[in-house]
Amino acid sequence: MSWATAWRIARRDLNARFKGLRLLLVCIFLGTAALAAIGSLTAAIERELAANGQAFLGGDVQIELWQRSLNDDERAALEELGTVSAGTRLQAMARKDDIAAPIELKAVDGAYPLYGTLVLEGGREADAPEGNEAFLAPGAADRLGVAVGDSIAIGTENLQVAGIIEDEPDRLGEGFQLGPTIIVAEDLPERAGLLAPGAMYQSKTRVALPAPRNLEAVEEDLEARFPDSGFDIDTAERAAPGTDRFVERMSEFLTLVGLAALVIAGIGIGGGVSSYLDARRQSVATLKVLGADSRDIARVYALQIFAASAVGSLAGLAVGVAVVPILASALKGLLPVDAGFVFDPSALLLAASYGLLVALVFAAPPLMRARHFPAMALMRARVAPLARDKAAILVVIAGLAAIVGLALVTSSRPMLAGGFLAGAAVVLGLLALLGWLIRKGAGALPRPKSPIARAALANIHRPGSSTGSLVTALGFGLAAFVLLAAIQSSIDGNIQSRVPERAPDYFVLDVPRDRQADFEALVAQTDAEAQVRAVPALRGSVLAFGPEDAMTRTSKLEEIPDGAWALRGERGLTYADEVPPGNEVTGGQWWGSMYQGEPLVSVDEEFARAAGLEIGDRLTFGVLGAEIETRIASTRRIDWESMGFNYVFVLSPNALADTPHNLAATIELTEGTPTGPLLQALVREFPSTSVIEVGGVLQQARTILEQVGLATLAAASVAVLAGLAVLLGAIAAARASRTYDTVVLRVLGADRRQVLTMQLAEYALLAGALAIVALGLGSLTAWLVVTQLFEFDWLPDWGEVFAVLGLGLAVVLVFAVGGSLPLLRAKPAQALRAL
Repeated sequence: MSWATAWRIARRDLNARFKGLRLLLVCIFLGTAALAAIGSLTAAIERELAANGQAFLGGDVQIELWQRSLNDDERAALEELGTVSAGTRLQAMARKDDIAAPIELKAVDGAYPLYGTLVLEGGREADAPEGNEAFLAPGAADRLGVAVGDSIAIGTENLQVAGIIEDEPDRLGEGFQLGPTIIVAEDLPERAGLLAPGAMYQSKTRVALPAPRNLEAVEEDLEARFPDSGFDIDTAERAAPGTDRFVERMSEFLTLVGLAALVIAGIGIGGGVSSYLDARRQSVATLKVLGADSRDIARVYALQIFAASAVGSLAGLAVGVAVVPILASALKGLLPVDAGFVFDPSALLLAASYGLLVALVFAAPPLMRARHFPAMALMRARVAPLARDKAAILVVIAGLAAIVGLALVTSSRPMLAGGFLAGAAVVLGLLALLGWLIRKGAGALPRPKSPIARAALANIHRPGSSTGSLVTALGFGLAAFVLLAAIQSSIDGNIQSRVPERAPDYFVLDVPRDRQADFEALVAQTDAEAQVRAVPALRGSVLAFGPEDAMTRTSKLEEIPDGAWALRGERGLTYADEVPPGNEVTGGQWWGSMYQGEPLVSVDEEFARAAGLEIGDRLTFGVLGAEIETRIASTRRIDWESMGFNYVFVLSPNALADTPHNLAATIELTEGTPTGPLLQALVREFPSTSVIEVGGVLQQARTILEQVGLATLAAASVAVLAGLAVLLGAIAAARASRTYDTVVLRVLGADRRQVLTMQLAEYALLAGALAIVALGLGSLTAWLVVTQLFEFDWLPDWGEVFAVLGLGLAVVLVFAVGGSLPLLRAKPAQALRAL
């Protein structure tokens, strides 16, 4: 039989509404739609970052330094590379009459912007501001109540609002900000008295290279020429490192969710194809009687299954593309992507390939099982089930190898994708083993006296029972419920723990050391019961670490060890006589007050463990161009969830006291005290300080975490939907195979209530046995996603998890009842004639 003839027969036999293959179609649709949406969104974001990397960063290369600008040698080295644009970033306060607002002051030179265009409201393109001009972000203008032409004050200088920013080309590369942006001329911070010795500011110097260059080589050359300069270097290839990491982690999670949905769907595909071919057994037998051989049978029904898979895949691709604008709108402001349609051929091809490969792997066994049996065996398949076809194993292995290869080649973290697929295979194997154990255990149990319970128990272990497929479907379906609840409640828990409702009212930066008493007295005038905590605040980088005779230079590391993030770039430093609040010494000893020995440092115990440091080892810090060598005296456990000053490194006072620096302070007012008067007084008496209102920062943090939670919820829901579809398919397949049993029971005198009760008892026994397994499986997967992929704390709400699991059990029983109702309508005489 030719392929054309086989397709003609397949098309005539194929129902226009794909009756019998709807489960396969739905399962392929769900998995393909998820992968298409995920791939398209990720590709759009990565394409945007790649295409506009120079504009997002503001240059090809950017060097960041804390509390100092480039020296002459460093500046000359950058000018050799190309056009240089320098500037300063710092927190400051902007004032208009009695109104004050914390802002991010962005001072830029005349070369700004090197790439992109600064656009002001009205579509006017602008260069860098000059003299006392200021360009305000809309948020700054709204908070100060000003418009173009009005005057504002920053530090000791009065500025004129020369424009409202409509498009700031390098906004994404600036990272997280504690206030809206105001762009000013490069020399304004110094003229306004904001760059006094010890002030907390950051210099950013950008370079536009004259011709395409290997940016990685440029970065390595700068690090080699200035190994101890404290440079934090970014390139246009990673213009927004935080965004890159977030996109990578979310993409990995969402891709794994899509693969999970396809794996779960594959189970439904296998069951759906088995049921479809079982319903077509007479057609298969008829074709064989008329002379069709096994190859012809395989062609006819393979074409039907491929047609249904192709329709499901195409529908999934269309829906995946259609939902990208919705996802982009939900993530607006968090990720650089336009809320429009995205068509990425490679992402769609990958999604379709996964869908068709999964269909092949799970449809092959039941399809090939029907090839080699004579017509009589097919006619009597109800009472003489078909044996397995060993040749299907080769097809399944080839399909699985293709899926694994595709996942490893296309994943940014092949080990993660490979581990996930290996874990999925192990879970499938464990569920198959569990199904076998449940059947054996049910067969070994004593027979209950109740005929209904006895029949329900017999249905679990009798020959030809569907216990194996039901166990797999129920296991994955219930585990998906647990997974969704555990991930979502953990993210909610992180929002509650990391973003507390109650925190200090203000953070204040750059409080002069010699005016600490005046600062505290000013706060007391507003609220005598206010709690004020001030600490020395500096920035520095770890230049070297390790045992005294074998120290490792940080600049020589090819890769920062996992968990030793404090080795990367410059970090906050402080000193103290006593152990800071919220810290607990876990190793070594604290130096105490009035210490005058060698410089010491206390480090976070988790950082010490990650960097391989022990008590007595050395740390060399680079602070304002000077090297400070210290010995590790103790390790501390830090309560990072407290909204206060938490430092990885706390030094003894004699190590840093002579270094120019200011203080940082927190102010917590008594409940009910108005914050406005204090803010105005601080801005008036301490114009060079920066006051940060914590409420706005907390709201930004909550918004970001809630957006992550929303994306996670939407993605995990796909796996739940796939699990429900598979569950419905398994129940439908079991119903089809039990028509004969039900009819026999009805002939022997069983009424409808007894038949329904028997079905409920069987599903209740299976679901109850699988609840604990699903709880463990779903919780373990959720733990891996939350802690290893998102790097959040594991904070599930177990009450919510158990409630959702209970809901899943209820859904199973409802589906079981709904799936069993058609059995009650089967007419014994008609059903017996059809068997």
